[in-house]
Amino acid sequence: MLIVSDVHGAHDALAKVAASTDTLLVLGDLINFTDYRTSEGIVADVVGVAIVAEISELRARGEKARASEVWSAAIAGRKAEVRHQVSELMAAEYEDVCAALAGTKAYVTYGNVDRPDMLKQHLGEGARFVDAETLEIEGRVIGFAGGGMPRIGTPGEVTPDDMAAKLDSLGPVDILCTHVPPDVPALAVDVIGRTTKGSPEILEYLIEYQPAFHYFGDIHQPRATTWQVGRTRCINVGYFRATGRAVRHD
Repeated sequence: MLIVSDVHGAHDALAKVAASTDTLLVLGDLINFTDYRTSEGIVADVVGVAIVAEISELRARGEKARASEVWSAAIAGRKAEVRHQVSELMAAEYEDVCAALAGTKAYVTYGNVDRPDMLKQHLGEGARFVDAETLEIEGRVIGFAGGGMPRIGTPGEVTPDDMAAKLDSLGPVDILCTHVPPDVPALAVDVIGRTTKGSPEILEYLIEYQPAFHYFGDIHQPRATTWQVGRTRCINVGYFRATGRAVRHD
């Protein structure tokens, strides 16, 4: 079984992984909204790389209010046009990424930059959208809880209450798969962007149910890629756009 997260538009690399006969788990962020290393992505295609780079730098310095001002100025007088352009570019990128999964045995959940409705619409034969449910896959009970932490209002963000409800619906599992990490500083802090996106609800679930493994992504440059929470081995499987590599679970 192979596991990836944070594909962010890397459809060619995903197609190579999907060409394997292994079962594939995809843990969200399939499209490239913004690559913070280069400022490229869907947002840059609409408002320009310079604007994205400026906003990224402001957010990294903690100047969120100023970043919001720059964004508002960039789209002033054309909010509806920008929204339409972003939606069209997202749909086109979902076509490419989901085409890479066509005909494979893949289970796909969503991340903070995803639009769950659009993702489900574009998934082809062989790939299944999963969220807030458990499945027996290769003899293991695997629970999926998609979505990202609330930060800037992207479609794939979920509230803490929604995340808690998803996890409550799972019950005990052998493997937990989410997009976001548990609220453990070594796993939840991005050392480059200096953002923290760990979920207390996921940490509470791990402490209560102690699955053997927890796989996730979201943090592109974490302090640690693996961590132990009680009996649970927590593993960050991203950043696939940069590495092009899947994590194998045997």
